[in-house]
Amino acid sequence: MYVADSRASTSAASAEGAVRPRAGRRRAAVAPTVLALGAVSLITDVSSEMVTAVLPLYLVTGLGLSPLGFGLLDGIYNGFSALVRLIGGHLADRGGGRHKWVAGFGYALSAACKPLLLLAHTLTPIGLILAADRTGKGLRTAPRDALISLSSTPETRGRAFGVHRAMDTAGALFGPLVAFLILRATVDGYDAVFTVSFCVAVVGVLVLVLFVPNSVNGARTKPDPDGARTKSAPDGARTKSAPDGTRSPATGTAPQAISGDTAPRPTLRAALALLARPDLRRVTLCALLLGLATVSDSFVYLLLQRRLGVPDRWFALLPLGTAAAFLLLAVPLGRLADRVGRWRVFLAGHGALLLAYALLLTSWHGTALPYAVLLLHGCFYAATDGVLMAVASESVPEELRSSGLALVQTGQALARFVCSLGFGAAWTAWGDRTALTASTVALALCALFALTLRRPTPSAPSEGLA
Repeated sequence: MYVADSRASTSAASAEGAVRPRAGRRRAAVAPTVLALGAVSLITDVSSEMVTAVLPLYLVTGLGLSPLGFGLLDGIYNGFSALVRLIGGHLADRGGGRHKWVAGFGYALSAACKPLLLLAHTLTPIGLILAADRTGKGLRTAPRDALISLSSTPETRGRAFGVHRAMDTAGALFGPLVAFLILRATVDGYDAVFTVSFCVAVVGVLVLVLFVPNSVNGARTKPDPDGARTKSAPDGARTKSAPDGTRSPATGTAPQAISGDTAPRPTLRAALALLARPDLRRVTLCALLLGLATVSDSFVYLLLQRRLGVPDRWFALLPLGTAAAFLLLAVPLGRLADRVGRWRVFLAGHGALLLAYALLLTSWHGTALPYAVLLLHGCFYAATDGVLMAVASESVPEELRSSGLALVQTGQALARFVCSLGFGAAWTAWGDRTALTASTVALALCALFALTLRRPTPSAPSEGLA
């Protein structure tokens, strides 16, 4: 889901290049740190998606859980990370550039949970293991996304997140395929999947430790003699005097003052105070409302299986459709968001999800149905996942970037946790069709509200701000 200090000086120089390109050299479209994080995410997603691909079938068919019981575990799997995302973001910001190590601890914790699934066969221990696994995800997500944001310029931030999500999704594409091959080749298929998943996760942690830079914040601030705060050069970078006697990086540009006498201190109170910013508050509210009506991927795949009678041995291949569409569309839609407005692309992604739900509610049983649903499902993620973080980044100062992104992610994850519980309960009480109909109506209403709450500005398409 992530290349390293030749590391410290090289990465710092590349981060400074993301802020201001060196004279006579063409700036890289995507910073090396983004590619490094993408490599880690790719490997880690192979591991996690191996488990995700077989978990619904393992729990519902293998252990006989009801839709409500599965909804509870799925809510834990997808929403429990919300409880620790703010902690992960705060620790990364508070540590003064410890984003890598907070993220690394999260990756290591998730990896350690994989073999424990071999020992759990009832609801309670499985729930605890999934909660610990998602705690690891919650700790790593905001620091990782902050590293991506801090490594990129505002003009290329959508592309950077798109590239990362594309690499991430390549792992999501291979994970179910590996799980499918293991299930076909072994007798104790589920145990073999969990074991191989653990080994792959360990490789991801090692790549993070060896290749991701310790810090990418090449635009740190420090006070000048007049009390204003200026951007300093990365460690080891050459500086030269400007005409007024001040020192600036080797690019020859004068330091830029940052408004205000002091930068925000990375405390939990300062992180929560970010919600006083109207732009970030609206983004968080929209993410929360839309998350309340976003049905879990696992339920989508179970609905497709029931509609089409997909054999159990082929179930693990259904996530491949979503991942393939995500992989193909993440970068193009990220670049489109930078050009036409990120909020427009974000809402269009939810329109694609509405179409997918509508197809599942129709009486159509053609062979093209799963391809159409999974294509729209992948388009939804490509248009929303990284784009939402790019939108939120515009409203958060660098010193609190992890914490600010964690606020948005927390609202969204908590909402999806509630949605999983509600959808599972509705499926148990009234059937899958009624539950999906209610979710479709709710998503349409929330999308309309988000459209009116945060209307994009035509004059600033690169930011998509209201």
